[in-house]
Amino acid sequence: MALLTIKRALLSVTDKFGLTEFATFLHQGGVQLISTGGTRRMLLEAGLPVTAVSDITGFPEILDGRVKTLHPHIHGPLLADKNKPEHLQTLDKLGLRPLDLICVNLYDFARALVKKQDLAECVEQIDIGGPTMIRAAAKNFQSVLVVPDPLFYPRVMEELKAQDYRVGLSLRRETAARAFRLTSDYDAMIATYLEQTDY
Repeated sequence: MALLTIKRALLSVTDKFGLTEFATFLHQGGVQLISTGGTRRMLLEAGLPVTAVSDITGFPEILDGRVKTLHPHIHGPLLADKNKPEHLQTLDKLGLRPLDLICVNLYDFARALVKKQDLAECVEQIDIGGPTMIRAAAKNFQSVLVVPDPLFYPRVMEELKAQDYRVGLSLRRETAARAFRLTSDYDAMIATYLEQTDY
């Protein structure tokens, strides 16, 4: 689809720079905000209504937060091709609504390295849910806008404002490409660390 209307957004970020302004802009356009953990607390403190991911999944965060978004009730809506009626029918049958935007950036593994944290601490900074959501949304850029970096906030807001909270395919494709580049670099950094670490 050429223009994607943004109605529901999932936000879950480590780098919270500019997030409140971005989320406020989305809320002012009638976009439902969904979030997790510290991101949700920050947005609630800013006075924004935010639905917890656990309310969407019907399942609590577990294993010290290792499992939050790894659930079909998140990834079904993320991967549904809105150009295929059968995909939308499946979501409807399961009582799910599509996701239109995800704003996700990754645990700061590089910071753990700079701080020379030990192996166990570094391992806890390996993000699993974040890259999985980013890659799912990036694959499905025809139907979802992925925002993997705060640097995109101004452009996304500008385009949504100009087009009544709709975003074009060109920007969706660009952010998808950036998302895959970021997850690739992230995995490469982790692989290098594990290869060089003396156990």
